[in-house]
Amino acid sequence: MAEPDGVTTGAAEHQLHRRLTGRQLTMIGLGGAIGTGLFLGSALAISQAGPATIIAFVVVALVALVIAWALAEMVTVHPTAGAFGTIAHSYLGRWAGFVTRWTYWTIQVIAVGGEVIAAGIYVQYWWPTVPLWLAVVVFSVALIVVNAATVRFFGEFEYWLSMIKVSAIVVFILLGILLITVGLPGAPATGVDNLTSDGGFFPMGLSGVFLAMVFVVFSFIGTEVVSVTAAEAENPTRDVPRAARQMVVRLAIFYVLAIAVVLTIAPWSQTAQGGSLDASPFVRVLDAAQVPGGASLMNFVILTAALSSANTNLYLTTRMLHSLAGHGYAPAALGKVSRSGAPRNALVLSTAGLAIAAALSVNQGADAYLALFGISVFGALVVWMMILASHARFRLLRRQHGLPDSPARMWGAPVTTGLAFLFLGAVLVSTAFIDGLQIAWKVGIPFFVLLVIAYFVTASRRGDSTSNDPLRDEIALSGRGASRGGAEEPEAAAGRPDDA
Repeated sequence: MAEPDGVTTGAAEHQLHRRLTGRQLTMIGLGGAIGTGLFLGSALAISQAGPATIIAFVVVALVALVIAWALAEMVTVHPTAGAFGTIAHSYLGRWAGFVTRWTYWTIQVIAVGGEVIAAGIYVQYWWPTVPLWLAVVVFSVALIVVNAATVRFFGEFEYWLSMIKVSAIVVFILLGILLITVGLPGAPATGVDNLTSDGGFFPMGLSGVFLAMVFVVFSFIGTEVVSVTAAEAENPTRDVPRAARQMVVRLAIFYVLAIAVVLTIAPWSQTAQGGSLDASPFVRVLDAAQVPGGASLMNFVILTAALSSANTNLYLTTRMLHSLAGHGYAPAALGKVSRSGAPRNALVLSTAGLAIAAALSVNQGADAYLALFGISVFGALVVWMMILASHARFRLLRRQHGLPDSPARMWGAPVTTGLAFLFLGAVLVSTAFIDGLQIAWKVGIPFFVLLVIAYFVTASRRGDSTSNDPLRDEIALSGRGASRGGAEEPEAAAGRPDDA
């Protein structure tokens, strides 16, 4: 809910300021998604499927569109702090809100660490002797300073960082098309033979395409960021649905065309380099094509992309902690904001990922990226599945209570919601069969067990109130108090089972 002056309800010291414009929302969404998943992690996907990686990007783009649209439908009705975490709290139950938000906070903290490690790897492209840990520390300090400022400053800073990498991807695609069709000075036209000459279009078969989707999914993690900004958007009802759909469509176009260019210009086996993470495949392609200065310029752009993604992910983690504090599932101090509207206490705790990255960069170097990658993918898939489950419940309960439809209804639901859920479940299972990602299951399962235990311990100690539940408030205002199995009803319905 929002006050007339445009800030969220609650005590002044806990209010988030509505200062993000529509153009900033779209670019923040792109900033959160376009990062190392595309520029660095795409080498891992290509090593699994070769040229057929293009198909993997198309399929995952469709799934990402379903998730973003489902989120837009829900947050347009409930533009609250914590976004899908708060919505899971309302529609699936308090345990779901607890698990979803703490999981998302954890994976984004890890993702921030992965992004700054990747940024350090990019720096070593120019200066191989620079210690990885030093670059990680310098970038970490810069990210903390930006996130401690006002949300409007953060939005503007992220807007221009995102603009740099989006513009660079467009230029890369255009140069690639020229190189493929007519050639460039000093580099003859490559044609399209590389798509079929090195083992064919499906060198690893259809199974390779599916395994590649695991890595491609990571490229789209961050598409949910627009929903998290709803509590700080100037006009969430108008801007969030528009920004969500535009963001995913643009991502799909950029990703598919960019990967197609990469795979067409150079043989896929050369681009993948066995899944090595020593440099981005985009940089390798420009090196191989001998575009003057192109590789160095692209490396700078990719460095900017990694920092932009880390910047946005750090923003996400602080807002999730702020939301958890609002429901009493994190210390109240983490819900306080500065006069500028930044939840700085939550920011301090969220820098844990940067500290982990610095430690790993000393001991493991580039291998640390793959370890962080595996853990974050596991958690991200679970969170996405929770979002889709929330959406199915959202549709069902609103129909049961006679509440109005969202103005941003998703096409094809609940069928599209169910298909996307099954796809993500299959991808999650497949991570257990990919070398280097087994750590996802080894860490993921114990983590969720501990998280569920933590919820029940916390709930039993605090009595588990139902404050700040947007659906409960809406039902009360509409005069309908029928039972629903996710969050507690108004007082007249007390005693009904709600944690089933």
